[in-house]
Amino acid sequence: MGVVDVSFDVEPGEIFVVMGLSGSGKSTLIRCINRLYEPTSGTILFNDTNVTTADSDELRAIRRSKVSMVFQHFALFPHKSVQENVEYGLRVQDQPEDERRDRAEQALEMVGLGGWGGYKPESLSGGMRQRVGLARALAAGTDILLMDEAFSALDPLIKRDMQDELLNIHDKLGVTIIFITHDLNEALKLGERTAIMRDGRVEQIGSATQIINTPGSEYIHDFTRDVDRGRVLTLWSVMRPINLIDNPDCTIDEALAVTGNADDDDQCCVITRDGEPERCISRQALIDAAEAGISTCAEIGMPTQAAPINTVLMDAFSAAAEGQCLTAVNRRGQLVGHADPTDIIGALMQDEFSSARVPV
Repeated sequence: MGVVDVSFDVEPGEIFVVMGLSGSGKSTLIRCINRLYEPTSGTILFNDTNVTTADSDELRAIRRSKVSMVFQHFALFPHKSVQENVEYGLRVQDQPEDERRDRAEQALEMVGLGGWGGYKPESLSGGMRQRVGLARALAAGTDILLMDEAFSALDPLIKRDMQDELLNIHDKLGVTIIFITHDLNEALKLGERTAIMRDGRVEQIGSATQIINTPGSEYIHDFTRDVDRGRVLTLWSVMRPINLIDNPDCTIDEALAVTGNADDDDQCCVITRDGEPERCISRQALIDAAEAGISTCAEIGMPTQAAPINTVLMDAFSAAAEGQCLTAVNRRGQLVGHADPTDIIGALMQDEFSSARVPV
């Protein structure tokens, strides 16, 4: 399948997923990016480097130092040990032996294969071999990681573990990843943005929330109809802005002053002196408390707990069912938003999402 009029930008440190059914052009696209397939027109840029005009020496340098690739069927050397496979990219880069060994060992530790360096690939399970392929790409230290159906040959449970492992590694390293898949749930779980392809063209590019809640075409609508929303949408999808009150003994008047001109259903979060969220209180609850003569915030509000911003809604459901708010924590450890039980349960029941979104 060819690729027609495809155009997109990938931000540094982003996981960008290209998703489509067989024959949609996604694998052709990723092979054009590093010129395993020669594009007939268009431009491919890595920062200021024009890949499309690079000569053979420049292209070889790009593949060695700027971009690594992880394949569906592992592409390991069967006659080499795990350690030697992981070192391969570094050997091509002419890195010193000690440097190769140390970086390979670090990469194997990162993917959970510390101590397996002396084994041959035939001794490993499919999931372990894919971890070796990922470790090889990480050890090379390139700016961009291309992953072509990297997890599609794995059993479902192993596949889920590898997805979680990839997200953890991405959080630690911040490497830019372009990930190809035919699995929509995988695409929406991994991708900060996803491009959905059909017949060589891109039908829609967007976040999981945008694609599920605002499909760009009838094709996308039909495609996403059976998505497990609870396993794909995250706390970010439903959270609202939040005002923090760092005095657990604050008065109602002090809390109202902090909330300012917020909407009546927006929340303030009272945090402990250690910075932990203690309870959430809506502005309307503060107004009602003031009218009832209640003086301090300690007497009102819903209990809350902190949760990572990428917590999927199904994992947030039990807290919501118990009447708890969730206070969203971004990757920098900052409290950035809140979701109350109606936000979470309503989203799982396909209610409309709040229009307010908090930048992270």
